[in-house]
Amino acid sequence: MFRKLFGAAFAAGIIAGLLITGIQQVTTTPLILHAEEYENGGHDHAAAVQSDYVIIQTKLFSTRPSAGSETLFLAHSNSGTEGHDHDDEAWAPEDGLERTVFTLGANITMGIAFALMLTAAFAVHGGEMSGRRGVLWAMGGFAMFTLGPNLGLPPEVPGSMAAELGARQMWWLGCAAATGIGLCLMVFGRKIGFVVLGILILIAPHVIGAPHPEEIGGGVPPELAGHFAAASIVVAAVFWAMLGWLSGTFYKRFEA
Repeated sequence: MFRKLFGAAFAAGIIAGLLITGIQQVTTTPLILHAEEYENGGHDHAAAVQSDYVIIQTKLFSTRPSAGSETLFLAHSNSGTEGHDHDDEAWAPEDGLERTVFTLGANITMGIAFALMLTAAFAVHGGEMSGRRGVLWAMGGFAMFTLGPNLGLPPEVPGSMAAELGARQMWWLGCAAATGIGLCLMVFGRKIGFVVLGILILIAPHVIGAPHPEEIGGGVPPELAGHFAAASIVVAAVFWAMLGWLSGTFYKRFEA
C-alpha cells in the first residue's frame, strides 16, 4: 500500500510538474512578464502605478473619507504598510533561468501533494483504477481547487487591484472546502437529501460573495488581465488532467 500511494504520487507529481512548467513557459509566464512591465511603470498606461505596491483608499458605505474606508492593494504587493522601501522587499528569483527553476520546484512540489491526495482517494474508494478513472477523480480536484474558487476570485496578474490578502485567502479556503464537500455529497450521497445539501454547500461561498475592491482598476490593461485569467484556468485543467491520468496509471502499475 505504501508503495502504491507514495510511489505513484511521486512519479505522477514529478512528471506533471515538469510538463506543466513547460506549458506555462509559452502560455501564462509571458503574460505575467508583460503585466510586470505595466506594474513597474514601463508603459504609459501604468503611469498612475508608482511602484509594485500602492495603497488606494476607497470609501465603503460612506461618502466621508473618515468613515468606513477600506484599504485596497494591488495584487502581488509585498507589504501592508505605507512607506514601503524597495530595499526591504522580500527576496524573489531573478527573471530567466532562476525564475524557471524555482517555478519548476514549486510545480513539482504541488504536483506531488495533489497526487498524494488523489492516490489516497483511490485507496479509500477502492475498486480497479486506471488512467481514465484517474482523470475523472482529478476533475473533482480541478473543480475544488480551481474552478470553484476562481469563479469568485479569478487569477490576477501583477498590478491588478485586489481586496486585502487575508480576506481573499480565507474566502478561497472556505470555497475550496465547500466545493469538495458539496461534490462528495452530490456524487456519493445515496439519498436526494444529501444531493440537495451538497448543492447548498457548493453554492454557499458564492452567495456570501468573495471579497472584492470597491473600485476596479490598476495599471494592467483589462484585455491582458482577462487573457491571463482564461489561460490560467485552462492550464490548470490541463495540469489536473495530466496528474489524474499519471496517478491512475502509476497506481495501477504499482499494484502489480
